[in-house]
Amino acid sequence: MSRRLLLVVAAALIDETGRILLAQRPEGKQLAGLWEFPGGKIDPGETPEAALVRELAEELSITVKEEELKPLTFASFTYPDFHLLMPLYACESWTGTIHPREGQAIAWVEPARLREYPAPPADLPLFDWLMEQALAER
Repeated sequence: MSRRLLLVVAAALIDETGRILLAQRPEGKQLAGLWEFPGGKIDPGETPEAALVRELAEELSITVKEEELKPLTFASFTYPDFHLLMPLYACESWTGTIHPREGQAIAWVEPARLREYPAPPADLPLFDWLMEQALAER
């Protein structure tokens, strides 16, 4: 069975204490109430980095430079109606104050506590990967 491929990009925004920002999908959106990394769809002709810079400005009112984005890992997950491919970047530097612009709640989460937040299935392996990396750095 053939499914359309959905290309999205996400950021693990990391604060000075090592916590990671999660955003809760607002009511009215698919998978509402679940927690995820900020980011979104990659437009045609757009690089993942350019899409992420745009999405972070649109969603959180912050400015990120492409060179501040560090590729980490990716998710590849089949949902009933589409297949999602999502590179995950780390970002530890941005300009501006984080201000959610789409009605989403946000939370700064220690890597060891990521799994305490209900998330879309595609994000769960990324949560696990970040938790393993945090443990390895200790």
